[in-house]
Amino acid sequence: MANPNDPTLRSWIDIPPTSDFPIQNLPFGVFETPERGTRLGVAIGEYVLDLYAVCQYGFFEDLDLGPAQPKVFRRRSLNAFIAMGRPTWRAVRQRVSELLRHDNPALREEEAMRACLLRQSEVEMLRPVKPNNYTDFYSSIEHATNVGTMFRDPNNALLPNWRHIPIGYHGRASSIVVSGTPIRRPNGQRKAPDAEAPTFGPSQQLDFELEVAFVSGRSTELGSPVPIQYAEEHIFGLVLFNDWSARDIQAWEYVPLGPFLGKSFGSSISPWVVTLDALEPFRTAGPVQEPEPLLYLRQLDAHNFDINLEVAIQPENAPQTVVSQTNFRHMYWSMAQQLTHQTSNGCNLQVGDLYASGTISGSTPDSLGSMLELAWKGTRPVPLADGSERKFLLDGDTVTMRGFAEKDGVRVGFGEVSGRILPAII
Repeated sequence: MANPNDPTLRSWIDIPPTSDFPIQNLPFGVFETPERGTRLGVAIGEYVLDLYAVCQYGFFEDLDLGPAQPKVFRRRSLNAFIAMGRPTWRAVRQRVSELLRHDNPALREEEAMRACLLRQSEVEMLRPVKPNNYTDFYSSIEHATNVGTMFRDPNNALLPNWRHIPIGYHGRASSIVVSGTPIRRPNGQRKAPDAEAPTFGPSQQLDFELEVAFVSGRSTELGSPVPIQYAEEHIFGLVLFNDWSARDIQAWEYVPLGPFLGKSFGSSISPWVVTLDALEPFRTAGPVQEPEPLLYLRQLDAHNFDINLEVAIQPENAPQTVVSQTNFRHMYWSMAQQLTHQTSNGCNLQVGDLYASGTISGSTPDSLGSMLELAWKGTRPVPLADGSERKFLLDGDTVTMRGFAEKDGVRVGFGEVSGRILPAII
């Protein structure tokens, strides 16, 4: 049985080397067409493999998926499929890899190929999971240091607890939308530094936050912590995540409990979930943690991932400008540590929940993951290709984030997550 991550694998589908979706990736998502309704799919090159159609052709019959098939592949989210467990995810990905190999004619037969493959341009992608819960962490030391320098003491920028625990807050799951969904500029209370009282109206400091989120793959019982050595067994895969932020609303309402209305108006996720299995070749060591974490957060081996990330801004009727390039490997707290800390008090996990990294920033001026940092609180406007500049985002701007890992000639990517800003409703 061939390893689905083998860099020498080739597909009978023509896939350009710059594609995010080679045969070594095979991310899962949910798509819809007027004729087929809602289906689960796998991305391969410029195509979507319809898993319901693949199941109907009998290609999964020997995988022992139980009575849930084929209907599990006609859901509006991946949740039911994810709940079937890691052996099922791996078996389906393995079989799809076999069917798409250059030397396997089974699915290449014309009738099956027409029934099972669609162009991505011909389908509508839906939100891949239905999260009951969403946690946003604060795990980039560069981002936390920048924020602390701007708003607190530059000589003591990090909070006293920052190097000891993965800080997070409970976000709003209901306002998480799939890439391509417009984002309405929020209204809220904000107070200018020289104003005597707050006012209510559209945010004047709308921002993006470049993040990566992981999807929980197993539910746990209330009161049952997940030890660090088993944390990754509870992760299905990763998505790109834009945690839109209204900085002026956030600054005025901020309390120790975490953000509220300055965040909950919208967060965007990419439609394809790249499995943790597909990212295995891209493991890397994270930053040295000083002081050493408490015993329950100590981890062995490499738990970070080498994923290149970028952000682009495109004003209405203007070209796109890449404003930030960074890497997921910079994260101080790993996903395993985040999940273990989340459950350390007995908090239970639910399948499909989302756990975002927090803003990902690097150490150079062009690697910062938010406008707050790139424009340094509005004091260093960011130039765009059309000659304009931005301190924060304007109506009509489209923000697009991309991510990919690359090694041994194989590129495993996430596609993109994008959103266009609509004017506030006044």
